[in-house]
Amino acid sequence: NLVLCSKGIPQTLAAFGLEAFLDEAGCKLIFYLHRVARGVSLSTTCLLSGFQAIKLCPSTSMWMDLLIISPKCIVFCCFLCWVLHFMVNIPVAMYVAGPMNSTNMSMEKVYRYCSSHLSETVFSVTAVIFLFTDGLCLALMVWSSGSMVLVPHRHKQRVQHIHSSRLSPRTSHETRATHTILILVSMFVSCHALASILSYWITQIHNPSQWLRSISVLVASGFPT
Repeated sequence: NLVLCSKGIPQTLAAFGLEAFLDEAGCKLIFYLHRVARGVSLSTTCLLSGFQAIKLCPSTSMWMDLLIISPKCIVFCCFLCWVLHFMVNIPVAMYVAGPMNSTNMSMEKVYRYCSSHLSETVFSVTAVIFLFTDGLCLALMVWSSGSMVLVPHRHKQRVQHIHSSRLSPRTSHETRATHTILILVSMFVSCHALASILSYWITQIHNPSQWLRSISVLVASGFPT
């Protein structure tokens, strides 16, 4: 919800022609909240998926199950994600400025309702860092989802001689679970990967068109929606 509100509402207002509805403090707050919310959403989704994969893994030892998958540990890790992204995204609030006017036309990267006084080099380096961290989260999501798909698949193979196709014409629980996991991870990876690529592409273009920015926002809002 925070991701959608912090990015979707300003972008919608800008699409209707309101380009200077935020001052500098509002721009800093909106961009900072969006980066924090996006990072927390991405990392906690991967984190919880990893916990679930460890929980379903039959080789997980009892002490590991009690220590790592305990509710206290999960809550603490999610809390650390919030703290980490609050700290990491502080530079975002520092470099974001108010709406562009006639006195600061030399700014490199300008949005419809806010602007930034980052140099092109720093902007590109920042984009690469965010792209790298997003890639790590996506890789973790793919690994954990793949592990979770293997568990019901192996279970289905073990009990295949018990269930008869004549007695059980419906789709098995293992197949439905596998389809659910694959749909989730496909949407997650495709939306975030495409959004990251578009964001990096925008940083490399001197004057990106407004439709490209709008498509990037739309794609980034796909999975949260």
